[in-house]
Amino acid sequence: MHGLNPKAVEVLKADDIDIAHHTSNHIDEYKHILFDIIITVCDNAKESCPVFTVTGLKLHHNFPDPAKFRGTEEEVLAHFHSVRLLIKDYCANFVANYL
Repeated sequence: MHGLNPKAVEVLKADDIDIAHHTSNHIDEYKHILFDIIITVCDNAKESCPVFTVTGLKLHHNFPDPAKFRGTEEEVLAHFHSVRLLIKDYCANFVANYL
């Protein structure tokens, strides 16, 4: 497990989302839950995370990892904002199509 990226915390505040006290939990905490939907959000997670026994829907979308972006402080922050918008759009489409 690792902590939250401070830039992610800062960027999500733009949508009034406070994740400052969220934690990164180990997948084993959820192995007993039968999920209806599992969404993986990066190719590494899709390939290396444990396989869930799911009778429901599995979706995958590879978002760029903003923590891996290199540049000036302003460029890195702009990249975090860009990825936030990609995720926000994906979530809106998910809700419209699946919920």
